[in-house]
Amino acid sequence: MFGGHVTVPVNSPHLRKSGSRQLFSDLETSEMKGTGGTPLATAAMLPSPVLLWRLKVMLFFLWGFICCKISWDSVMRMSLDLRDLFLYEAFLYYNPLLLVTAAVWFWGANLWVFAQSNVNYSKIFDLDQNHLTHREIWKCATWMTVIVPTSMTSYLYLYSHGEVSWAASQPVLLYTVVAIILIFPFDIFYLSSRFFLLKTLWRIVFPFQAIAFADFFVADILTSMSKVFSDLERSVCRMVHRQVATIAWFEADSVCGSHAVAIPIVLVLPYIFRLFQCLRQYKDTKEKTSLLNALKYSTAVPVIFLSALKYHVFPDNWINFYRPLWLLSSFLNSLYSFYWDITRDWDLSCFTRIFKFSKPHIVSQLIYGQNWVYFWVIGSNLILRCTWTYKLSAHLRHNHLTVFAITALEIFRRFQWAFFRVENEWNKTNSKQNVQMQDISGEEEKLLLNMNNHNV
Repeated sequence: MFGGHVTVPVNSPHLRKSGSRQLFSDLETSEMKGTGGTPLATAAMLPSPVLLWRLKVMLFFLWGFICCKISWDSVMRMSLDLRDLFLYEAFLYYNPLLLVTAAVWFWGANLWVFAQSNVNYSKIFDLDQNHLTHREIWKCATWMTVIVPTSMTSYLYLYSHGEVSWAASQPVLLYTVVAIILIFPFDIFYLSSRFFLLKTLWRIVFPFQAIAFADFFVADILTSMSKVFSDLERSVCRMVHRQVATIAWFEADSVCGSHAVAIPIVLVLPYIFRLFQCLRQYKDTKEKTSLLNALKYSTAVPVIFLSALKYHVFPDNWINFYRPLWLLSSFLNSLYSFYWDITRDWDLSCFTRIFKFSKPHIVSQLIYGQNWVYFWVIGSNLILRCTWTYKLSAHLRHNHLTVFAITALEIFRRFQWAFFRVENEWNKTNSKQNVQMQDISGEEEKLLLNMNNHNV
């Protein structure tokens, strides 16, 4: 009874971990016996995930090469006098979505680091269980990386081959599809995440309720993308007035021209939204730091509108009066914003702990506890805060490639900022929980002491 040989079935629950599924059912086992193991042979024929991933990477680079080749050939077909103007127009329609794509890639990297360092970002942002992980974010970014350049390549090819009406439809179709996907009310394309984003944007525009961390975090990101919104407004304006792939918009004083009043208004809106959030926070908490934060965002307003005045005042007035004021306001805005990042948004005493991963990784080894991280983050933040004024100034935006590069660098700066801002909030959340636990423990000890005294 105790020393005999015991035969245990293959599918015995004692041989499996709790919660796991049995390997084969009785039916599958009988089928394998009758068919000579066909399911195992079929499984062996499937390609490995590594091979599929390499195939996808090869197809991605092949697609990128084809798009570059077609775009280059299309541009070379144009005359020199038309080429620069046409590229400026094509760049205007597609650079906002390209920058948004870069921001999505960076946000996926942020979430990956948060997951590796066990930062509970879903709790900080008050996300539900169906929130997107870094894998889903990168999947969305991959599709955006494919769709946006493909539409741009089609636009260049069709215009260079004389199909102007078909070329004009490409950016219109792209913007329409993006808008439909964003507001699509059915349970596809990550409905809960899209609803959370739209709800957060609504709360940013109309801050009638208490400001959550997700609200002002997203609002801060929107300030870094104010140039993106300005170009989106210019693009939609030309689409509405049917000026796509035409020369009607070349006039600077036209309704969709480069001197339009709508440009500084759209540029300043993210800062106004953030300003109202700070005022709402002061109303709820009575903390003076909220007023100081509101003052920081108000310093961006003169930078934007003084720059726009160049096209509406006499040149002598601009040089002798308005330009010195613009330089002074730019200097104050850059330094004030830099000071606030370092002293308020970040915690310099521990701001590399977020790169202390739970498992060994080369990223953690290169960054965690390294002194150069301090110098890099502080130095790059200061430089990019100063160059960001270039983007806010309408009279400096003629070189679209330079503005694109500076806007992309600002999105990268915000990507760096997100690490330490979320870490700082996570530390504050843990500190509050520890204080609450200590208060509860103290109350329990007092209660037990009173009970003992009463018994005595």
